[in-house]
Amino acid sequence: MEDDDISGSDPSGGPQPRPQSLMLAFFGNHVLDAGALGVYSGSIIDVLGRVGVGEQAVRSTLTRMVNRGLLRRQREGRRMYFGLTAQATRVLEDGRIRIWQKGAVNDDWDGAWTLLGFSLPESWQRQRHDLRSQLAWSGFGALYSGLWVAPGRVDVAGIVAELGLAAHVKIFHAQADEATDIGLMIRDTWDLESIAARYVSFDKRWTAHLNAGSGDDPIGTRLRLVSEWLWTIRTDPRLPARHLPAEWPARPAQETFRRVAEQTEAPAARMAGELLDTAPLR
Repeated sequence: MEDDDISGSDPSGGPQPRPQSLMLAFFGNHVLDAGALGVYSGSIIDVLGRVGVGEQAVRSTLTRMVNRGLLRRQREGRRMYFGLTAQATRVLEDGRIRIWQKGAVNDDWDGAWTLLGFSLPESWQRQRHDLRSQLAWSGFGALYSGLWVAPGRVDVAGIVAELGLAAHVKIFHAQADEATDIGLMIRDTWDLESIAARYVSFDKRWTAHLNAGSGDDPIGTRLRLVSEWLWTIRTDPRLPARHLPAEWPARPAQETFRRVAEQTEAPAARMAGELLDTAPLR
């Protein structure tokens, strides 16, 4: 996902994810663990309509995602079913690890850093954009224009290879010298104020949702919850907690996310079983 995966705000006051982000969240919630399963386009239109995405936007997004190799389609009679490709499965599994296994708080940093240096021709603007987007999602920040750094030992060789940039990139794993002020480096490299503001906004919005009651649309609520949380954490490199400001807001925001996720998990699954028309993909 990229920075423009959010467009405007929804009626609840939160950010409005773009249709592709919501589509990925939908398939991550209801298809990822089901294997080779396709979902009828009408069912997808129904569910995404619950979070404000119109039918035409859903249909055009499905077509674009097929063209990009993220979805595959299969006709059954007069109905078209859509399922995940291997590429989309990798994307969703990576997101699941980021959400459920790593979490938003890094309490166990061992002092290691990953450094990545690159030099690309000036004309390679798209390649540079794609690399920077992937690096940001993987927790990197720009220490200098062509030198990026991330906390911990980050395996980015696969990303670099997939982008076809292995010949232009050098990767190192290192420890900071005692002369390096890590706290200052973090403040200079990452926009901590912006990252914190996302967490504060998410926590405030979803705490209000909890206080207001669960509502009667768990499948739509969970779809919006996961999409907003991914948007919230996507620019957070999980910096070492001991080098962050006191009362860093990621921890309470994560607790709120997990409370709403737990509250909606079973009801959303039951509703999906009732709403979704599915078929095995051949």
